[in-house]
Amino acid sequence: MSANASPPQGHTAAAPPTGKELVLKVIPMPADTNGNGDIFGGWVMAQVDLAGSVLPARVIRGRMATVAVKEFIFKQPVRVGDILSFYSSIVRIGNTSITVDVEVFAERFRAQGEFVKVTDALVTYVAIDENGKPQAIKR
Repeated sequence: MSANASPPQGHTAAAPPTGKELVLKVIPMPADTNGNGDIFGGWVMAQVDLAGSVLPARVIRGRMATVAVKEFIFKQPVRVGDILSFYSSIVRIGNTSITVDVEVFAERFRAQGEFVKVTDALVTYVAIDENGKPQAIKR
């Protein structure tokens, strides 16, 4: 696609975000599809949860649990063979919790190097002790 050309209908050309860390790359497989042949939204959500936990794990250095996800809007379908890139940044560190912004971009199988934003979410994790009770984050 030339610099002046618009993306194909139904697709939004995007660039990976700056200021966020690439925390996960994954390629969905046929076993991850729904009846329409697209990747299950729940599968993508599970990957976002995994990707979102990477940066908090560096801070908490112990057990944590997902306690909230704020709004998942799927902007584009995900297809078998797409390369999904998950970018993350810490938005807030509280006494026991960390909120992370996760953005997901797809490189289509036949359009390597062209990114399409798939979804984003704010995910909150809480540090927990061995009994599953919230504990203060050591700084």
